[in-house]
Amino acid sequence: MNKLISYILGIISIALLLSCAKQSSPMGGPKDEAPPELVSMDPKNESTNINPSEINLIFNEFVKLENPNKQIIITPKINVDEVEFLATRNRVNIKLNQELEENTTYVFNFQKSIQDITESNPVENMKLVFSTGDKIDSLKVSGKTAYIFPPKNREIKDVLVGLYEDADTTDLFIAPPYYIAQTDTAGNFEITNIKAGRYRVYAWHDDNNSLKAEYKTEAYGFLEEPIDVVEDINNIHINLFKGDLTELKINRTGTTGSNFDIILSKPPLEYEVIHEDLNESLFYRLNDKNLRVYHTNIREDSTQIQLKVRDSVGFEIDTTLYAKFMESDRKKEELEITTNSGKSFLKTIRSEWRSNKPLKSINFDSLLVKYDTAGIIPIKPENVYFTDSIKRTKFIIEINIPDTLTFETYKIYAGDSTLQDIENVYNKDKIEANYKKLKEDRLADGLSGKVNTEERPIILQLLNKNGDILQEKYLEESNIFNFDRIEASEYRLRAVIDRNKNKRWDTGNYYEKRQPEPVYFFFDQENKSGEIMLRGGWTLTDLMIDPRRDTGIYRTEKPTPNLEDEIKLEWPEITEKDLAINSP
Repeated sequence: MNKLISYILGIISIALLLSCAKQSSPMGGPKDEAPPELVSMDPKNESTNINPSEINLIFNEFVKLENPNKQIIITPKINVDEVEFLATRNRVNIKLNQELEENTTYVFNFQKSIQDITESNPVENMKLVFSTGDKIDSLKVSGKTAYIFPPKNREIKDVLVGLYEDADTTDLFIAPPYYIAQTDTAGNFEITNIKAGRYRVYAWHDDNNSLKAEYKTEAYGFLEEPIDVVEDINNIHINLFKGDLTELKINRTGTTGSNFDIILSKPPLEYEVIHEDLNESLFYRLNDKNLRVYHTNIREDSTQIQLKVRDSVGFEIDTTLYAKFMESDRKKEELEITTNSGKSFLKTIRSEWRSNKPLKSINFDSLLVKYDTAGIIPIKPENVYFTDSIKRTKFIIEINIPDTLTFETYKIYAGDSTLQDIENVYNKDKIEANYKKLKEDRLADGLSGKVNTEERPIILQLLNKNGDILQEKYLEESNIFNFDRIEASEYRLRAVIDRNKNKRWDTGNYYEKRQPEPVYFFFDQENKSGEIMLRGGWTLTDLMIDPRRDTGIYRTEKPTPNLEDEIKLEWPEITEKDLAINSP
């Protein structure tokens, strides 16, 4: 009997021991919202004359590491690939596995990488600063980043700001910076404990966690000139933009069927083929990176053409090459047509038609407007025009609808074989594009206001809630704008400062130290919204589109209490030089 009791007591003791050894959250009670507390740090913060091979942190509870390679920012730069991060129970161990620079202040910014294991509460604002020399560097650079075209949620994520030593030949596209910091969601950044010196300043959206920018896919920004850090520098502003800096070149050329293809390295912004037969027997079209040249007469021979191409960042090609046109039994590419079907109109339908090949002719006998079940309005040649008489791949149909017609929907109809391209291919199927006539009670009287800048010209754009451009005005003499009798809906306003006067927005070019052209948006400070709601019969006046900062360093003598005062006090004076550097 005594043996049995001893056996049972032994089992109970083992069970109790196992229960005590198991880590778990307590049953019931309030949720743990307290972050781990640091108990000790080796080396100690702000130590000098040390060259540690590893770092040890001890906390008051069990912790884990969350994405330490990205979350823990170490400056100046070290080889992060060689660093080992390990969390065990209530300890964090970091093995550096490399020699540190002499007389250098190092900063380990842990951000939210260290968390408790139960509720993932992060340790906030924890840094370790030490120096391999006899002093702690204390200089600071701070400022703000912003996107030229803000993201929909307006939060800034994964944006880094870096300082590169001016003597270093690397930049944001080649290697990680010497000093680095991550912005908060409002775009603010601060780089601390900097050694006095001359640095180049960059910012970029580090989407792939490479600690450098990918200029084909990631937004970036830069100060044009290096900064001398001999004292704290505040109020740096950097605008982020996308600009594909890959080389613009001709990858290959060759005959395809009876046509001649020129394959570019990337889609161009502008392109032109120059030839004596242009628009008579020689035509061309662009499809992404493929520029195809057609000739209706030449076969089994070649001809010299001049090609001019320009991309979005200003890189250009101006060359001469020989295009060869061959006889071919290859089936010709089908003619494809797209329209802007679904748009609304007040009195005049404006129907846009695009083709995948240059058009040769339009049969107006089968091109008409349909309404009701049997009503039609013929479309005549004077109702149609090509936006580019050379390329002939986009045409507009404009036709007035009489006030006597009160139907809601109108259909522009093209029967099969209405459109013929320069290869004598017709559209196989009928084409229908629908347009809705606005009712008077759905119209707002309009909206008006001004762009709060003296710079001209201004491209003023009325956008829908999806960001599509509905109307556009080019303001050269005034900064006042108005849009009359528009559909009651939700809108946004955007102003582009067209500094090089080419009637479009131009991005920047890092290699040419050229910033993108400014883009301003209407934003209601009172309601904290960029949306403009218009109802039937409403008129909105005195809307103000305020400037946003250009990239640069802004020095103020006193704090600025709000955006309006910030603009008045700190907006830089625009000079002819500023306009010149933005020209491609």
